[in-house]
Parts: sequence; C-alpha cells; structure tokens
Amino acid sequence: MATSAKSNRALFELDLLRAMVTVADCGSFTTASARLHSTQSTVSQKVRRLEEMAGHQLLVRGKGDVRPTDAGETVLAYARRMLTLNDELLDALAGADVAVTVRLGVPEDFAAGRTTQLLAAFNRKHPRVKLEVTTGLSRDLAGSYDRGELDLILIKQRRNSREAVARWPESMRWIDSAKSPAFALDPVPLVAFPPRGLYRDEMIKVVEGMGRRWRISFTSSSLSGIQSAVAGGLGISLLPARAVTAEHAVLTRRQGFPAIDTMDIALLYRPTADPVVQELGRELGRMLDRFRA
Repeated sequence: MATSAKSNRALFELDLLRAMVTVADCGSFTTASARLHSTQSTVSQKVRRLEEMAGHQLLVRGKGDVRPTDAGETVLAYARRMLTLNDELLDALAGADVAVTVRLGVPEDFAAGRTTQLLAAFNRKHPRVKLEVTTGLSRDLAGSYDRGELDLILIKQRRNSREAVARWPESMRWIDSAKSPAFALDPVPLVAFPPRGLYRDEMIKVVEGMGRRWRISFTSSSLSGIQSAVAGGLGISLLPARAVTAEHAVLTRRQGFPAIDTMDIALLYRPTADPVVQELGRELGRMLDRFRA
C-alpha cells in the first residue's frame, strides 16, 4: 500500500509546544523552567527543536523579556488549542470536571462584594474553569505575577509605575476614629501597612509637611486590621475611599490634609494569556468601569 505524503509530515510534540507556551506566558526562560520543574537549558533546547521543526524563529529575547515573533504568534495559537484538546481528552478519560485553571490575584479590599459576585457569575458561565484566588499586598501580588505564579492580577500602584492592560484612578481618604480621634495627639500616631507598603510614604511626607511630629503606632498587612485600628483610636491612616466605614471620620483640607491623587488600580494579564484569562480580565475591567461610573 502506498504511503500518503501527509503521513510523512512532521508531528509536533506536545511537550515542545508546552515549553514554548510557558515561556511566552512567563516572558522568561528562567521563570518558565521553574514552572515546568525543569532546567533552563532543557527548556531552551525544547524551544530550539520546535523552531527547527517549524522552520522559523518563534521567540526573540527583548530587554528583560521574551516575545513571540509573527510565526511564534501563529504557533502559539495552534499550540494552545492542541494542548487544550489534549487536556480535555485526559479529563474526559479521567472523568475530571476542570479544564482550565485561572490564577487570580487581588488586594484584600477587592476579595469580597462586587468581585465575589462577578467570580460566581463567571464560574456559572464556565463551570469547568477552576478559579484560584490569592489575596495580599499589591507588591506581593505583582511579584508573584512577575514570577509567573499568577495569570491575572488587580493591584494598587503609584500612578503609571508599570505597564498595565487598563488602569483607573484610586480615590483616597485620610481617616481618623469617629469616637476616639487621634489627630490632635503629639506626636500624631500613624496606622500603616508594613515598610514598602503603599500609602505609608505619602502619610509620613504629608504629616512632616504639616510640621507635625509622628510615630508609627500600629502596623498590619491586613486591610481589616488597619480599619479596626483606626476605628479604635490607635491613629490616623490613608486608605481607599471604599474602605472608609461608619466608624471612621474623614480628615480634609480643613485639618490640613491634601487630596492624594497619585494612586491607580491596575489590571494586568499577558497578551498571550489563555482566552479564558483574557475574558475574566475584561469582566473585571467592566466591573471597575461601572464602579467608577
């Protein structure tokens, strides 16, 4: 029996395709090798073998990252479909229900309310998608994202401090306790996030600019901890407007506090991310648009 020409064509190995997709998602061979539990040289060899099979350069190293070429974008699109089909076949044979896992990182003050409702609706729409949600300080979430440990993050940052898919101005408020005000104390006590946390430097700069002495009276990495400490009279703080409660008194220009307009809410996901990740990113973006409106 004659062998058809198509049967002699090269077959792309899923292992090679997975290596390239992981490098493209992470933007780094080093991070990709850690995620694949392999060595950087092994991952590089797999990408080179794939490029030899494709007959094109698929990835180029830029300044601090790795980007797909035009041919690489084409291969990535097919590679994702092939890997998804492979995973769906394995899930079908194993009776598994989860097809895609989306790793989302959000600050603590976004982990409830509108965000939870959105995620629940998204899961109903995509019942085979597993959502892994991590909450924490924005700096920690950004670090996890840069290491390839998260697919999508919503973080708070100083305005335009890094590239983002979308960003929104963050409205800030100076707050004190409604029942036991601390602003008149000398030195004025400050309730703050840990060193290098957002808002801490702004608080100190403003209070010093008022000619006031200050001290850090309470430190917490938890938003609820900060809110409770201020409400209890441990000191004043600077928080997003949505974090102000009935137990807080808002300090204004009348007390010498300027408006802080240097903060953003930023949405980040990679342009090569799985379509489900990009869809969830767009949903979060629409939620923030509605919130701002």
